[in-house]
Amino acid sequence: MWHARARPSALTAVPFTSLKTVNILAGITDNSLVIAPQWIGDAVMTEPLLRRLHARGERITVGALPWVAPVYRAMPQVADVIEFPFAHGGLQLKARRAIAQRIEGQFDNAYVCPNSLKSALLPFLASIPKRIGYLGEARVGLLTHRLKNPKNKPPMVAFYSALSGEGNLEQDRPQLLMKPADIEQTLRELGLQRGGYVVFAPGAEYGPAKRWPARHFSALAVTLDLPVVLLGSAKEAALCDEIAAPVNAVREGCCLNFAGKTSLLQALCLIAASQSTISNDSGLMHVAAALGVPQVAIFGSSSPLHTPPLSDRASVLWLKTDPAYQPPLDCAPCFERECPLGHTRCLNDLSPAQVLQATRALQGALPEVYLHPPVAKTAEKKATSQ
Repeated sequence: MWHARARPSALTAVPFTSLKTVNILAGITDNSLVIAPQWIGDAVMTEPLLRRLHARGERITVGALPWVAPVYRAMPQVADVIEFPFAHGGLQLKARRAIAQRIEGQFDNAYVCPNSLKSALLPFLASIPKRIGYLGEARVGLLTHRLKNPKNKPPMVAFYSALSGEGNLEQDRPQLLMKPADIEQTLRELGLQRGGYVVFAPGAEYGPAKRWPARHFSALAVTLDLPVVLLGSAKEAALCDEIAAPVNAVREGCCLNFAGKTSLLQALCLIAASQSTISNDSGLMHVAAALGVPQVAIFGSSSPLHTPPLSDRASVLWLKTDPAYQPPLDCAPCFERECPLGHTRCLNDLSPAQVLQATRALQGALPEVYLHPPVAKTAEKKATSQ
């Protein structure tokens, strides 16, 4: 059996070069607005950026959509969170203009994490003097300080941290801190005990090519000594029902489906108090890593060189880097939502027994780092060519 303890990869050596001759660090002042990504995992991966800004004296307000706002409330360096009333799609110019008028004059700097045109609109409309972000979707006129779009797929933590204008990004690791009172209240309301269950996060918003099969999750749950708590969105409730039914037929009441039944704050608390967490490459995977929870992270069409769980307590399973797996997965990582070849071997062939072995290893000595060098180079070359 092979394992990989998550760590920053060689892909962090990416030229994050400003298109402007003015140094991003020049004139740093106290009040900064950070425009947050819209996905939970990406929100977690911006934490090292915020920590850097806070360390140099900036007071940080985060503008975030409601479904990611709880992530930022678990970051001690964030002074305030503004919840944006924006929906998916469209510029929603009227709503952005209204918020811009409300915050005009309150901020000296804006850090725009998403690459979309609409994400850069609000800081521009609010006349924030210094507006920093990647060139993204042709945002030349909206940003005052622009970074070149990376040509490859760099590690996302370094991608966001580069907006600080600082160097030495390779060691940045996200950290979240839940309030003990919130954890205790969540456990009390749901009738659970700290460390008395394992969390499964079987979903992946991106698509089925990132989801380990439901039948494998079920087979794994049957072998565990502790109850299993299933977490996910309401859209993943049916998937979690599919996992829970055969488990509860064997271990009655031992697989609890909370998908769509908890707030994000409660989900974060449940992960923080779990004995361990097993997930696909998803937002909750990054949450577990940032909380320092022992975890097994399963990768399929995506790459742990791009979005690894940055934690010494994470074990990454990716058949791409398993030298014993034959024939080799030359198709991975494809970064597709669905397997273009129709077999999804990268996930179907990863057995419950392999994941169980990795799970049990978390209870003892953590596995050593293993990323097969020739495979890592191949993955880097493939990612660069996309």
